Amino acid sequence: MDYHLIDLYHQFKDGHLDRREFLSKLILITGSLAAAQTLLSSIDAYTQIIPEDDPRLDAEMITYPGETGEVSAYLARLKEEQSRPAVIVIHENRGLVPHIKDVTRRMALEGFLALAPDALSPLGGTPEEDMDAARSKMRELDNKETVDNFVAAVEYLKTNPLTTGKVGCTGFCWGGGVTNQVAVHAPDLTAAVPYYGRQPDAEDVPQIKAAILAHYAGDDERINAGIPDFEKALKEAGIEYTFHVYEGAKHAFNNDANPGRYNKEAAELAWQRTIAFFKEKLKT
Repeated sequence: MDYHLIDLYHQFKDGHLDRREFLSKLILITGSLAAAQTLLSSIDAYTQIIPEDDPRLDAEMITYPGETGEVSAYLARLKEEQSRPAVIVIHENRGLVPHIKDVTRRMALEGFLALAPDALSPLGGTPEEDMDAARSKMRELDNKETVDNFVAAVEYLKTNPLTTGKVGCTGFCWGGGVTNQVAVHAPDLTAAVPYYGRQPDAEDVPQIKAAILAHYAGDDERINAGIPDFEKALKEAGIEYTFHVYEGAKHAFNNDANPGRYNKEAAELAWQRTIAFFKEKLKT
């Protein structure tokens, strides 16, 4: 597929083009609205590593009880019926977008029951076709209630008959920060892997019971400014942790749906480390 089409698509997904502008440009390329919509579906499929209908997986939207009521979440697992360790996948500040569902399917193929809650559930869920609206709605969320909804996911998975009772959590950007908060507030969490996430306050760190594996981009001054205090607090509390900084990588380097940020080498190495960490810490 033409790279310029993919770039145009990501300008839309990143909020640089609204849907009307994006479709107008596609119509100029394709000649009709119907053809533009067909092309959009093709681009969506092209940018996914694991297709929605992968025959190895069962994947569906479910709900679980949270602090604010029923929370919508995307659940993916291998078809073989056996209990598996669980991993929560927390999205960026655009809500539960197709890319995060794709990451959730990738996690499931690694042998985990993977669950990606939609933080925007209390506000009606992630808008499917309007990233600007999603980002705006994210700013309306109550921080405590949001963290509590993800903590509730730990409890949901811990007692789910499809799991072994062991639960890990990973998240990206905004979701990396929430992953750190889940580690603080969920004593039953076994392992946490925040990607370039905002660190918790130092005084909250001693509450963490999970082992921590944190990934940071080398070119991410704002987030990286919090690393020294976080590391100091983890050391003083005797909490197991490992930090990796990927030099030359930008914030959001794992997002292969964003060609301006994606760093293939850093993303693949971080993913290998993440999976090895979860397999070690969540084994029964």
